[in-house]
Amino acid sequence: MFSNLSHITFANKWVLYLIPAVWAIAGLWWYFLSKHNYPTLRLSTTAAFAGNGTPFKATLKKLLPVFRVLALSALLVAIARPQTSYDEEKVTTEGIDIVLAIDVSTSMLAKDFSPNRLEAAKKEAMNFADGRPHDRLGLVIFSGESFTQCPVTIDHAIIKNQLKQIKNGLMEDGTAIGMGLATAVQRLKELNSKSKVVILMTDGVNNKGLIDPVTAADIAMQFGVRVYTIGIGSNDKAMTPVAMTPSGELIFDYTDVQIDEALLKDIAKKTGGQYFRANDNKRLKQIYAQIDKLEKTKIEVSAFEHKTEKFFAFALLAIVFVSLEILFRYLIVKSIP
Repeated sequence: MFSNLSHITFANKWVLYLIPAVWAIAGLWWYFLSKHNYPTLRLSTTAAFAGNGTPFKATLKKLLPVFRVLALSALLVAIARPQTSYDEEKVTTEGIDIVLAIDVSTSMLAKDFSPNRLEAAKKEAMNFADGRPHDRLGLVIFSGESFTQCPVTIDHAIIKNQLKQIKNGLMEDGTAIGMGLATAVQRLKELNSKSKVVILMTDGVNNKGLIDPVTAADIAMQFGVRVYTIGIGSNDKAMTPVAMTPSGELIFDYTDVQIDEALLKDIAKKTGGQYFRANDNKRLKQIYAQIDKLEKTKIEVSAFEHKTEKFFAFALLAIVFVSLEILFRYLIVKSIP
């Protein structure tokens, strides 16, 4: 009867303030009634009344007025019109499909970012995913070749988990920018979304791959894919892996940072995107925030409030209390006129 009464509200809340008044009046009536001086009859013994009446009936008779007060209280709650309500939102989105294409070549382990370029890129990519709850995201990694780490999906937990798994050495070393971009476009071209975006991040110059970066940009333009390119690396020299010991340990030394900015700018311009240069962690964070503002998802939210009346249960309870009083008064504890 009283299930689902959580988050209950009252249409006529002021009526509830009458309930304490009812109990206060009943208490005062009970008090003055108990102080009333009834006629007394003195007897030498009560043996003649032994077995006549029961303590239960006597107690029940005293409690009969309580049923009436309970009935009135329940009736007042019903008049206050208890209601349960819940809000419902219908969200209509014009989502954006975004593929993150991240360079995982050995140079991405350079320490001009904290702790290195690759880990900084992974961290900001995950933060970016958190800020795009209504968009589908995919993940492509590339070095000397390219690989789809995660197809386009709305499940951002999968994307973030795959970002965590990214590391250097998963494929042939090198920098195949054209292959990375082409693979990202391949993930998007069959989708029917209103907007398709690739965010491509690299720290080097194209030196590997079967597809030229300019050709990949032409393919992106053909399929309506907008490409934002990010050159990641400091403006001068950086502590970069230059060799590896027989045991597999990397040897670092300061080397010049070489980013083909002209190529990255050309790719961005041709596809309607924009080029950014990230020279430290703070700037990389700002770039992702800027892209987030440039690529806003269209969201339409319609709000509905549903209310359900719950007064019937309390009205029924009032009837039950009145019925109990009548039953006990005239059938169990009836008095002799």
